Amino acid sequence: MGDKEKQYNQWSPEETKVLIELLVEGIQREWRDSCGIMNKATVEHRILPVLNERLGCQKTHKHYLSRMKYLKAQYLSYGDLQRNSSGFGWDPVMKKFTASDEVWHNYLKAHPNHKFMRYDSNDQFEDLKIIFDCATANGSSSIGLGDTTDARTYSVGDSQVKENLNFFDESSYYVGRCSRSWKSTMMRFDGKN
Repeated sequence: MGDKEKQYNQWSPEETKVLIELLVEGIQREWRDSCGIMNKATVEHRILPVLNERLGCQKTHKHYLSRMKYLKAQYLSYGDLQRNSSGFGWDPVMKKFTASDEVWHNYLKAHPNHKFMRYDSNDQFEDLKIIFDCATANGSSSIGLGDTTDARTYSVGDSQVKENLNFFDESSYYVGRCSRSWKSTMMRFDGKN
């Protein structure tokens, strides 16, 4: 094994816990960009130095990205459990997902790698929700455009309602903090691409 292979630095539970605390604190201080992500400079200058000093470790941005990938996968598993599986609830006191034995049995049969969600405390779930909710697409703002869609929009002006057939009238839609511009992500329906 070469020196680079020996330099792999595994995350301890305490390091992960402190990282999550620092990220939540950074979010409360509004260190994220408009897409809900902390940029590399913020992580390297505000998060990692505190983590390394507090725990005496040597985490780099590369280590951070690896841990974030793991945490996001864990959070997506939690979200999948809640969104796509009926019969589950969340106990905020015990920090556990709740369901009947039958519901758990059926879920774990389909997701055998998710046993940790039933038996372990999920202390980090609420913090992971803060960290990843804004930066994760969940379909909550999506619309369907099927054959029966009535694509007319209405705007109010001069005390009368006017019909407007331009789908992308910039004054009539809201772009949220974590959304990308509709112009850049959706094809225009007025024949201009």
